[in-house]
Amino acid sequence: MSKWKYFYFGWIALLLVGCGAPASKDERPNIVLIMSDDMGYSDIGCFGGVIETPVLDGLAENGLRYTQFYNTARCCPSRAALLTGVYPHQAGIGHMVNDHGNDIYNGDLSAKAVTIAEVLRQAGYATYMSGKWHVTPYKPNEAHPSKENWPLQRGFDRFFGTIHGAGSFYDPNSLTRDNDFIAPSKDFYYTDAISDNAVSFIENNEPDTPFFLYVPYTAAHWPMHAKPTDIAKYKGKFDSGWDVMRVEKYTQMLDLGLLRPEWPLPEKDGIPDWEETPHQDWYSSLMEVYAAMVDNMDQGIGRIMSALEAKGLQENTLVFFLQDNGGCAEEFGFRAQIEPNHKDVSMDSIRPMGDDELQTQMVPKYTRDGKPVLSGIGLQPGTADTYLGYGKPWANASNIPFRMYKHWVHEGGIATPLIVHWPKGIASKNEFRNQPGHLIDIMATCVDVANANYPKNYHTNSIVPMEGISLAPSFEKKPLQERTLFWEHEGNKAVRSGNYKLVSKWNEQSEYAWELYDMNSDRTETKDLSLQMPEKVKEMEQLWQDWAKKVGVRNWTTKELVE
Repeated sequence: MSKWKYFYFGWIALLLVGCGAPASKDERPNIVLIMSDDMGYSDIGCFGGVIETPVLDGLAENGLRYTQFYNTARCCPSRAALLTGVYPHQAGIGHMVNDHGNDIYNGDLSAKAVTIAEVLRQAGYATYMSGKWHVTPYKPNEAHPSKENWPLQRGFDRFFGTIHGAGSFYDPNSLTRDNDFIAPSKDFYYTDAISDNAVSFIENNEPDTPFFLYVPYTAAHWPMHAKPTDIAKYKGKFDSGWDVMRVEKYTQMLDLGLLRPEWPLPEKDGIPDWEETPHQDWYSSLMEVYAAMVDNMDQGIGRIMSALEAKGLQENTLVFFLQDNGGCAEEFGFRAQIEPNHKDVSMDSIRPMGDDELQTQMVPKYTRDGKPVLSGIGLQPGTADTYLGYGKPWANASNIPFRMYKHWVHEGGIATPLIVHWPKGIASKNEFRNQPGHLIDIMATCVDVANANYPKNYHTNSIVPMEGISLAPSFEKKPLQERTLFWEHEGNKAVRSGNYKLVSKWNEQSEYAWELYDMNSDRTETKDLSLQMPEKVKEMEQLWQDWAKKVGVRNWTTKELVE
């Protein structure tokens, strides 16, 4: 037999052996990305909070806590930055999901940006989402609304959740499964539904196929809606008021090592003393329901972790937990009298809703069983026929030790806890990582650990390059690349370079002056250095101006782009 015949038959034998051999197992991690809504930096237990969050605390104890991680101060921009790895302006969400007349502020996720789901699906991942979308307009009055920026059209294989950004937890508007609006089932509670659908996606994922699961909760965004059993756990817990809570949390954070002793507890920003506050029982009940909402979310995260464990996936699943912005000072529903939210509601017009009838309003006129939805000071929160926020004083306590709130870009608006848990990929346990990071880094991290390729072009569009960096080096205690971070939301602006942060707030009457803080010695932003260091202010202002031009920031005074 010639050597060529030996080669031929040998090649056939190898081919046959190869066909019969099992495919190599995909060792890339599953990724579960969990985001909560409108929560303060120190609400969860492992960041100094008084709410019971044993599951999140356990993830932190067996993983990492990032102490200087940042969001963008508001719902829509944070989701856009998280999903795309670029600044929200570059993703078309320079403001919210309303159109301000150009590509940067049109309020619809840009085709020039790709989502984590789009990138990872091309890399062979299954992609699932359960929760709040809020990066495209919800148009309930259109017979055939565009769905081009709904989750299934932006990289997700399956979706359960809401397109809009807020609504009743018992009857949310824009509730959707995959590409179709649906009505809630009986005994529906949105946080439970988000958790349960996330569990279902895990349970039904194909074996040996890695998956990306995005779980953006609406807890603890207003309205204050929670289940009676969860509320009961906190009855009376907050009767001592927000002054006591502020000090209690600050002390706990010092004990945990989250704060430096030289960072003072800021003044109360006009918050009244608890002892001089009327309606104390009512205010306590608002915080009880808020805590119950967070508690229920933690329980749901526990079910997600149990589903991973039941399938033997917990060791090689990278789990992130973070928040979209700080505590919310919007006192939604704080009207003087308890009355229906909608002035046009009359008892004659109220009726029970049909089983398949869709809710289209953020604030329902009436519940599904036909009760008017009320708001007003003194109204006991929690049930479907109420619609209230939890108030500025509790938001101040949620954000301890930082100043300001959701919407502003002082630390109280943009500082988020970040927990990272990945037993197989992170050897360190119960450690802090103090390097500054940003939502834009989550895309880069996912691309890194999934061995994926971030595209220069997607479909027919040139794609904006990633702005974030991978956090993976920090998993191994290596330093992250130093860079400058930027913010702008509704004229509120900031830049952080090294230890220094330049920040200002804006209103319609005037643009406030820049404030300069040394984040190393004063992260609670109590000692403005702008008058002492004018050259530093000038240097950092120029950095911000250059970035603003690059991404297309609008000047909110002149309504023109920054030049």
